[in-house]
Amino acid sequence: MSYLDKLIQQFCPNGVKYDKLLSVSDVIYGYPCDASLFNNDGKGKPLARIRDVLSGTSDTFTTQNIPDKYVLSLGDLLVGMDGNFHVGNWKTNGGILCQRVCKFYSNDNEKTICNGYLSHLLKIVIKKIEQGKQTGTVRHLLDKDIQAISIPIPPIEIQKEIVRILDTFTELTAELTAELTARKKQYNYYRDQLLSFEAGEVEWKPLGEVLGINRGRRLIKSQLKETGEYAVFQNCMIPLGYYHESNVNANTTFIISAGSAGEIGYSSVNFWAADDVYYFTTPENFNSKFLYYFLLTQQQKITGQVRRSSVPRLSKTAFEKMPTPIPSLEEQERIVAILDKFDTLTTSISEGLPKEIELRQKQYEYYRDMLLTFPTDNNRGIIWDRH
Repeated sequence: MSYLDKLIQQFCPNGVKYDKLLSVSDVIYGYPCDASLFNNDGKGKPLARIRDVLSGTSDTFTTQNIPDKYVLSLGDLLVGMDGNFHVGNWKTNGGILCQRVCKFYSNDNEKTICNGYLSHLLKIVIKKIEQGKQTGTVRHLLDKDIQAISIPIPPIEIQKEIVRILDTFTELTAELTAELTARKKQYNYYRDQLLSFEAGEVEWKPLGEVLGINRGRRLIKSQLKETGEYAVFQNCMIPLGYYHESNVNANTTFIISAGSAGEIGYSSVNFWAADDVYYFTTPENFNSKFLYYFLLTQQQKITGQVRRSSVPRLSKTAFEKMPTPIPSLEEQERIVAILDKFDTLTTSISEGLPKEIELRQKQYEYYRDMLLTFPTDNNRGIIWDRH
């Protein structure tokens, strides 16, 4: 019998109490931001927007007259409320809680529920709410969804032991992730070195003069399927769905122009580009994968041109005049071959560290789901209950 089993027998032999989430946790919804209050001058505090919940990083904004309750601290538990309802702990000491992101924390100084336990539990709870939302549209986590959540609340001793076990898995994953980050920095260094050309070494031209810039065509929800031959890209690098036709050939570089605006992608297979995607057609003397790697070196400049509003947007004017190097086709292919090897090492899901991280994450999720499933006084072995 494990130490956790002994604790369960000692403290809750007849089952675990379920109660409303908001009876033991407070929630703060993000500040209703007025864009005029923020100035991206690099001198202020980071702004926790929806896309930053998992990474814990963001652009830096100067802010004025933001109430203290919206100021974040290292480790705060955040949930994104639009699109994918990401749950994560803030990784920066300081920041501003932006609208459509909420923060949860124990309302009695962790006497009833500890924040670490809540962090692990909400990753399951919020995911189930997300999966219950209508697909094909932008999903929203609503106040009524949060108000309805019931959660298991074992004694605090049991919570702390569960946190200790699960944190062991997450710490190992964090170590592997740190190593992967170091590999990526090494890759970025060599990529930037290979794609830096001295004045007069190669010809440079505006990107729009060298390549064709094309905008995708919209498909409506009823036309898409959950599986199929051709992925449909709309406002992020995760396919919106699948379609029976493609409108872009394999080996093509593209840029997302709304939502995750500024993200750069490359597809080795045919796909469908929707109307929030720009894709590039290249002449015979230009390698599309070379373009992809070059644009990655310009990522910061491109995302700096994104218009921040309710839906971030990127115009093709942000990159069509960008100076673009044109080395010989042989040199382009040599550079691509080198960078492909680095890319495989750092990002391939079937090789190296990414595969190990994926396996560790699955192991964590298995034990998390097992540890957070409790018997109750009516023999329910469930993780959560919204009723």
